[in-house]
Amino acid sequence: MQNSDGNDQKPSEEPISAFWQMPVLSDFCRALALLSRVPVFQIDDFRPVMIARSVWCWPLVGLFLAGLAVLPAQLAAYLTGSAVVFAIVALLALVLLTGAMHEDGLADCADGFGGGLDRSQKLKIMRDSHIGTYGVVALVLCLGLRLALLVEAADGGQAVVLLIVMAVMSRAAMPVLMTVLSPARDNGLGKGAGQPEWRDLMLGIACATVIVWLLTGLVATIAVLLAAGLATVLIGLIAKWQIGGQTGDVLGATQMIAELFVGIGFIAVTGNIS
Repeated sequence: MQNSDGNDQKPSEEPISAFWQMPVLSDFCRALALLSRVPVFQIDDFRPVMIARSVWCWPLVGLFLAGLAVLPAQLAAYLTGSAVVFAIVALLALVLLTGAMHEDGLADCADGFGGGLDRSQKLKIMRDSHIGTYGVVALVLCLGLRLALLVEAADGGQAVVLLIVMAVMSRAAMPVLMTVLSPARDNGLGKGAGQPEWRDLMLGIACATVIVWLLTGLVATIAVLLAAGLATVLIGLIAKWQIGGQTGDVLGATQMIAELFVGIGFIAVTGNIS
């Protein structure tokens, strides 16, 4: 009986474990656990090298999260007929799904860069859990602009597309700074996330580009790529100047600012085309 029980147990456990350890699936689940509050099971290896390897599917996580956020937003829009309601519910859903981690990074960067007198003080302020005036202003302006962009896109029936495009392309921007900038601290997420290989970085950008191209076409894709690239360069230069490198907060701020630049580029192009 003991041998029989042991033999019966192995086939039921090993295939499940093997399934979750498939490189593609494990990379996605690891990225999902890192970038969201969505429960993820069977993934417990978060060494820097493994996190860095997963950056290629960060845009896919953006696609997944935006897809989830669209569901309640579309329902709310159907019940109310309001583009503003759609935008508010969509943003609320994304905040809940991500735990507002990117918003927190933006606020911390605004407080640190705006309030610190030198590098060490800026880093100290960024690690402080309290939010200051610069952080509040940055969050209000960012959320307001995101809301306005989605409402503007809704006038052309493109709100869902824009929500997905912003989520996908902005999450392709973060690994760029992980690759080209050194961590500003010896600890923290910026250090713990590791340094991606160029192969994984370019694969992530390629995934994001293909998704955006399928949704929007060539012209809008070029505009979105340029916008995301400009945002990434801008945040990278500011972070290098202010604190000498990147941190988890800088990566979060990059995601937020890239969303805004991508949204503006998308609206500019699609508005001119229509």
